[in-house]
Amino acid sequence: MQIEEVMKRKVITVSPDTTIGEARRLCQEHRIRHLPVVEGERLAGIISDRDLRDALPSVIQKEIEADEIYELPVSSFMKKDVITIHPLDCIDDAALTLYTAKIGCLPVVSQGKLVGIVTESDILHSLVELMGVDQPSSYLKIEVDDTTGRLADVAQIIKGCHVNVSNVYVYPSKKKGKKNLIFRVQTIDPRPIIERIEQHGFRVIWPEKLDFKHRTAHDRTEEKEQNDDEPSSL
Repeated sequence: MQIEEVMKRKVITVSPDTTIGEARRLCQEHRIRHLPVVEGERLAGIISDRDLRDALPSVIQKEIEADEIYELPVSSFMKKDVITIHPLDCIDDAALTLYTAKIGCLPVVSQGKLVGIVTESDILHSLVELMGVDQPSSYLKIEVDDTTGRLADVAQIIKGCHVNVSNVYVYPSKKKGKKNLIFRVQTIDPRPIIERIEQHGFRVIWPEKLDFKHRTAHDRTEEKEQNDDEPSSL
């Protein structure tokens, strides 16, 4: 998924001459935390609600009146070295940038112009959708040999069960020569899939392995004992 699919295109912006008071009002009115600062269509900086709070005097500071600070331009407090992203970049690149830079948003810039903005909430919402966890589904964790074709093998087994896959990803196992496959499958009862996967010699780590035949026999035994204990209606 690319940034242009998830970014907000109607961006609330301010100019370098906008006052601190006006910028604070815009943040409160639109319930946003970041305001790109633009000159024409060019991104000149960015100011956050935290920057605005830091600009105001504390309750114990008396030297400067708050009213005076409200009239100062945002250019006095904005960050000028802004990390940006391109509309055609992938959201996982955006997630990595937000994580490593410890920032809350990325202005989207194309050909030197501000065309949108993407926030950490936008990225999180998109990742939830990509993982398929917003739909009824089940999580499968399967350990396989770290060799070519294992993902395709397991996917073919799931296909044989006539169940769709919402999401799949791979990450290394702690065991040497192994890797873990994570499938999000569109069913709330993955037991037939687990059984079929294990029949093909793969190890299902989660949900934990269950001996369905023995469990079913045990359930029938308990049911028979309960029936035997019930008083006869005759």
